[in-house]
Amino acid sequence: MRRLSGSQVSRGIETRGTSQVDSGTDKLLVAVESGMARVTFNNPAKHNALSVDMLAALPPVLSALQDDPDVRVVVVTGAGERAFASGADISEFGEQRTSPEARAGYDRHMAEAARAWAAMDKPVIAMIRGYCMGGGLLTAMQADIRMASDDSQFAVPAARLGLGYGYAGVTALADLVGPAWTAEILFSARRLSAAEAVRIGLVNRVVAGEELEGEVVALARAIQANAPLTVAACKVAIREARRDPDGRDLAHVARLVEACFRSQDYLEGQRAFEEKRPPRFTGR
Repeated sequence: MRRLSGSQVSRGIETRGTSQVDSGTDKLLVAVESGMARVTFNNPAKHNALSVDMLAALPPVLSALQDDPDVRVVVVTGAGERAFASGADISEFGEQRTSPEARAGYDRHMAEAARAWAAMDKPVIAMIRGYCMGGGLLTAMQADIRMASDDSQFAVPAARLGLGYGYAGVTALADLVGPAWTAEILFSARRLSAAEAVRIGLVNRVVAGEELEGEVVALARAIQANAPLTVAACKVAIREARRDPDGRDLAHVARLVEACFRSQDYLEGQRAFEEKRPPRFTGR
């Protein structure tokens, strides 16, 4: 995974101070600017439907962002104004999701993408406009925080397509909104408004469309200014808390917490408090 800048930029829009990460496909744009990475699903002609090549590109991209010491927060969004991601690309279903062999390959891509999201110790914010459906909603649920425009719509249309909905997706939705709302969302396949989504806890916050970008960037910058080791330790603890008690790696959480106390950032936080100035954290 290469970081491109200046005359090397071949995908997306070049912005001063922004470097592009080559994802290998024009349908997945990745940019890093001042410690904030932006991952954009770029298939606007199909409402950013998630194609197989997009799913295949995600794991190496996320791994590269996880390993990049300059990246402190990741924002994931969709290109244009009409959709975050409208779900899987239905035009690929005949080839990719019909025979058992093809379904196995597609499911493998989905599982690898899910594992890559789960391996991210850096905070992820989903910036949602318009349609957030099916696999797009599953992807948004991989984020730690979801912020949506007031015209966003949410649904899982599996029951209208006749496809089987996997256990992992059901449990992820139930963990977020509870079994009763999960039942209504899956059984009815109806679209939920942004107002309903925030009321049931599917998203953290809903704002006017023209305010979404600014609100998300402000939150990302606030997170970015905090101690990276502390944020990472908190994210891992939240992740472990959602697992079955027998499967929790509390020793790993304890090591991350101890690393915070042993860090230079812990000393910097104390100095900044005493000197009444903003702290300058380095992640060490």
